[in-house]
Amino acid sequence: MIERLSLRIRVFLFFVALAAGNLGAIIAGIYAGYHRIEDPAVFNAFIQGGIITGFTILGLITWVWFLFDKNVARPIERLAGGIRARTHAEVSAELDHTSGKYLGDLAPAALAVTQYLAETRDALSGAVERETARLETEKGRLETLLSDVPVGVLLCTADHQLVFYNGQAVDLLGRADTSQGPGLDRGLFEYLHHAPIEQAWARLRETDDHDAASDLLCATTGSGKVLAARMRLLAEPVGSDGTRPRPGYVLTLRDVSSDLASQAEREALIDEMFDRVRRPAANLLSVIGVVTEAGGALPEKLGGAMLAEVTALAQAVTELAARHDAARAEWRPLSLVRASDLTEAIRARAGAEGVVLDVAAQELILRCDGFELAALMASLAARLASGRQGLRVEIGEDGPGALIALAWQGPAVSVSELDRWLDAPLEVGMPDLTGRRVLATHATEIWPEPLAAGEARICLPLREVRRAHKRPAPVLRAVVYDFDLLLKDRPASLMAARLDDLTYVVFDTETTGLLPAQGDEIVQIAGVRIVNGRRLEKEVFDALVNPGRPIPSASTEVHGITDAMVADAPDIADVGRRFHAFAKGAVLVAHNAPFDVEFLRRKQARIGAVFDHPTLDTVLLSAVVFGQGESHSLDALTHRLGITIPEEARHTAIGDTVATAEAFLKLLPSLKARGLETFGDVLREVRKHGRLLKDLNG
Repeated sequence: MIERLSLRIRVFLFFVALAAGNLGAIIAGIYAGYHRIEDPAVFNAFIQGGIITGFTILGLITWVWFLFDKNVARPIERLAGGIRARTHAEVSAELDHTSGKYLGDLAPAALAVTQYLAETRDALSGAVERETARLETEKGRLETLLSDVPVGVLLCTADHQLVFYNGQAVDLLGRADTSQGPGLDRGLFEYLHHAPIEQAWARLRETDDHDAASDLLCATTGSGKVLAARMRLLAEPVGSDGTRPRPGYVLTLRDVSSDLASQAEREALIDEMFDRVRRPAANLLSVIGVVTEAGGALPEKLGGAMLAEVTALAQAVTELAARHDAARAEWRPLSLVRASDLTEAIRARAGAEGVVLDVAAQELILRCDGFELAALMASLAARLASGRQGLRVEIGEDGPGALIALAWQGPAVSVSELDRWLDAPLEVGMPDLTGRRVLATHATEIWPEPLAAGEARICLPLREVRRAHKRPAPVLRAVVYDFDLLLKDRPASLMAARLDDLTYVVFDTETTGLLPAQGDEIVQIAGVRIVNGRRLEKEVFDALVNPGRPIPSASTEVHGITDAMVADAPDIADVGRRFHAFAKGAVLVAHNAPFDVEFLRRKQARIGAVFDHPTLDTVLLSAVVFGQGESHSLDALTHRLGITIPEEARHTAIGDTVATAEAFLKLLPSLKARGLETFGDVLREVRKHGRLLKDLNG
């Protein structure tokens, strides 16, 4: 109950209790004295004395309470109210602390707290304003960059609704000044035929690989413009229940209608030329052969010469036609598709039409339009389903290329019937997509052929194929930028350069041993770049090196690198040149730098480059910040700075490099707090700790 009362009332009640206690003590004393004396005359004197004493004490307590209320309770409440007002109501006026002059250091402390709060709030507001302005500036720059990208860019939800588009997309999909232009939260399929996009999206989802992309051809719904597109899924976070939501995607578009039309015209012209030359050449070759065999009147030498020339002409036409067929598919925007993915797409599309297909595929990578081929093979399977059994699709190697075979049990298909099927639309939402067009896109042909035991098949070859191996590391595709670099001036000299203005390459090496002078070699080099005070996660150097000698088992136990791992790796000459280029113009940073730099400098002649970079050592920087009496091993330093190195990453070049980079970034503020603002300041300071390690800066 008492906690709900104000401070002044609680103080008042305290003094009331104090007065009541004093009065009670006086009355008790009078009562006890009267019983001992037992003289009525003296009792009156006791009463008078007690009353005078009681009023005197009561007056003193009242006076002290008044002073306490005026100089303690009221000022405390006033200070508390002022602090709350400046905390919650964001009052900016300075706190009046003069009323708390009898409160010791409480009033100045309250004033200091409110001043610090106001300064922090102002600094935070200023930082927010600056950050907001910076983000707005960067947003404008990114919008400018995206608006100037020469391709249309769309960002779509899992429900194929638009959430972003740029100006080029407006030009490709419709006019911005009419209702035909794209709009946010509108369906993508209002502008593009849905079938190729849905098929590509479903196939990418099935791969469960966010680094995968799918190239496809699609067409606008209005003008029928043909667009080359690339789709890539957006990475979505896993939900709290462990489920992953359906991902959205990025779609980049490029108009290839004119390219396709021009190429089609050129191909038609070349095909016509080959046809018109091939037939007369073949006929002439036949005539000369007949005349020569019949003993005609042509002179023997002339007939032989004419026969040789015409034969050479026929061979040249045949060879050039074959080269043309092989080359005309290369310019088309076809993607790399796994044979297993293609067969599954064919089975799914055929299943949607009620056709059951068995599929089998070798581990191959095909260059093709997966959507078009799946549509064609599923359409053929649907036509074959009536009266035939055991339909199956097989994809396997066929010489330098691959062969897609649609086989079945039952009667074969005639060439004329297959030609009719190829001329018909494939009914996939694109009325102009026919089997002929699919064949032309892939510069291939198709034919039926009978097999033994009452079987038959339709064959479609593909020219470009390779065996599927383990997926390579994904190509880095993140946007890397730092617009603050636009505003920075290059330092006039290294010694005067501020630490934040320098570019650093933090690196580490793993070796066959600890004695470079006795033949030990580098087996791995890793490095990361620090620009403008932050580590660029996408700019990483990590390479194994063939040391040209066996790796001792004791060293393998430390870093885990075996002879087999470096057997096919490049030597130090190649890796050293690439690392030198990676570190060009930067300050090298390493933990125990003399060890790593010594290995590199001993190979400068083979590498063909000099490692004369300015160098900082985190061992020496740790000594500057924490003193020489502390341990300065990488484990001790990272533990002191709260950096965790995963056990599996310790004593690997890239793991130790990242840990060293994080430690370096955390040491920089401590160096600046000690007044070491420039590279020259730090260099002069680390040289005071030369007994720990040699400084490498000349």
